[in-house]
Amino acid sequence: MNQQATSQLPPAEAVSLADLVAYQDGGIVSKTLIRNDAGNLTLFAFDAGQGLSEHIAPFEAVVQVLEGRGELTIAGKTIRAAAGQTVLMPAHAPHSVQAPERFKMLLIMIRG
Repeated sequence: MNQQATSQLPPAEAVSLADLVAYQDGGIVSKTLIRNDAGNLTLFAFDAGQGLSEHIAPFEAVVQVLEGRGELTIAGKTIRAAAGQTVLMPAHAPHSVQAPERFKMLLIMIRG
């Protein structure tokens, strides 16, 4: 893989991840913070009622809920996760995300 590494995080500084992405009425906002050969970190802000349809990823992923509450369905099992909670999504497992209320999450995709 010869993907160019990118980072949107300031080095050697403490930041509030939830403050780095804003809600958009009726939409979903995503912001990739880090992307390199090892994986990527992407912030999402979901308005209430929004979601990502079911899909499959070839790598493990970790979701860290930063604000509000979201619903993740992984291989048919629905998990309700609130701010401060973390969910592991196994590689190749069908999954989707729904926002019963506004919420923000960090997606950590791990390649390899």
